[in-house]
Amino acid sequence: MVVMHEELRHTVDYIWENHQRKTITDADHHAVHRALELLTAGELRAAVRGNDGTWRAVEWVKRAVLLHFRLTPSRPLEAGALHFYDKVPLQDGWGEKGVRVVPPGAVRHGAHICRGVVLMPCFVNIGAWVGAGTMVDTWATVGSCAQIGERCHISGGAGIGGVMEPIQATPVIIEDDVFIGARAEVAEGCVVRKGAVLAMGCFLSASTKVMDVTKGNAISHGEIPEGAVVVPGSIPAADGTHSTYALIIKKYRDESTDARTALNSLLR
Repeated sequence: MVVMHEELRHTVDYIWENHQRKTITDADHHAVHRALELLTAGELRAAVRGNDGTWRAVEWVKRAVLLHFRLTPSRPLEAGALHFYDKVPLQDGWGEKGVRVVPPGAVRHGAHICRGVVLMPCFVNIGAWVGAGTMVDTWATVGSCAQIGERCHISGGAGIGGVMEPIQATPVIIEDDVFIGARAEVAEGCVVRKGAVLAMGCFLSASTKVMDVTKGNAISHGEIPEGAVVVPGSIPAADGTHSTYALIIKKYRDESTDARTALNSLLR
């Protein structure tokens, strides 16, 4: 359960509004560090879903993440045999958390990984959330504050973009039971709704046209509907001189789709 932590919220907001003209105290550093600990533990999230299905950014949480970068100097860090120079350490102790991580899979502090997740050699950035039973496959990336639901498959080389600024911008949202094909990209705060399937090589940004051929070629932007099966395509210009890249909803999920995208429990 995500808790609001009102006192911490007020403290972070105060530091944000005044950090450029005040002396930063140990208490300030502690508050920002506490917010990252709560993100790691899953008690905070960078975005939440309302009862109407609309996702919104939790602005003060994103402020805490940005304040960490502003207030924390880079320093030598170690993760096993890896040596690096950064402001954010990598997580460990995966066995106790019920998560399987294949080297060199890397998760920054401030991301929450639920039990039953499988992380192949991938990267999960600060502020992200990865839901139970999801697999993030080889060389895939989950960007800052991105929210990944349960039982998803983020295929090899796929990119789930990060959205840190502006503060009010909602990060990329991948809801439950979504399949993201190899080398696909979802960016700019787009939403992929529950059970949707993005084929290999789909690129979704806020300006990408999404054409639903099952509904009279209706055009939308920035969101993939629940259960939609999507492939890359193009829409020709009215004068026939060129075509514009688009994503095409060719159908909605059925038994054959489920069979092709089912998670393999043996791999888990």
